[in-house]
Amino acid sequence: MEDSAATVLKRAVELDSASRFQESLICYQEGIDLLLSVLKATKDAKKKAYYRNKISEYMNRAEDIKKSVVKEKEDGKCHKQIKIEENSKGFSYEKLFQEYLNETVTEVWVEDPYIRQTHQLYNFLRFCEMLVKGPCRMKTIHLLTSHEEGHGKSQQMGSLEEIQQSLRDFGITLDISYSSSIHDREIRFNNGWMFKIGRGLDYFKKPQGRFCLGYCDFDLRPCNETTVDIFHNNYTKKT
Repeated sequence: MEDSAATVLKRAVELDSASRFQESLICYQEGIDLLLSVLKATKDAKKKAYYRNKISEYMNRAEDIKKSVVKEKEDGKCHKQIKIEENSKGFSYEKLFQEYLNETVTEVWVEDPYIRQTHQLYNFLRFCEMLVKGPCRMKTIHLLTSHEEGHGKSQQMGSLEEIQQSLRDFGITLDISYSSSIHDREIRFNNGWMFKIGRGLDYFKKPQGRFCLGYCDFDLRPCNETTVDIFHNNYTKKT
């Protein structure tokens, strides 16, 4: 366990030095927990004193980082990058967005050219379900996407209208717009938080079957490699 603590804390220091504070804070907290377990199992007085000293140092640094991150969020300067690795799991929409949803979020803008095929429409539906469950008090969701080609166009429009009607039953308006020139993928909350996801909402791999783990629970669904950039812009709409 001592080796594990050393490895995690070494990584925390590396991330800290690279100014990747959000990630370093997680590693500091994990390393401190491991080191506390080592301390409890140690009987040698000198080693106990050494571990206490190191724990105190790491805790002080973690607390400084935490205060800095909070201040950056309050100042609207916070930027966080999440790199989702190929075939990794545990990246449901709740995992990415829940931290930034609160009672002040009443309006959301989704710009994604690929809300067209059946599985992409289901992705958008699940994203909407997350918004409906709260804690935000959702009033309006704006969707800007592109038209599906050929026979799929009527199915796309019909599916989105069905989602629109379902949201209306929850007192939420879905405003749907189409653009043939949209390329960027972006999600914005009216509390100022913005999310740029390389693959948009469609970063999950196709499930192996309808009765496989991950078919319903996206935390268990393998992902395609993508990058998520999260930052605060102090505005809710593009000018």
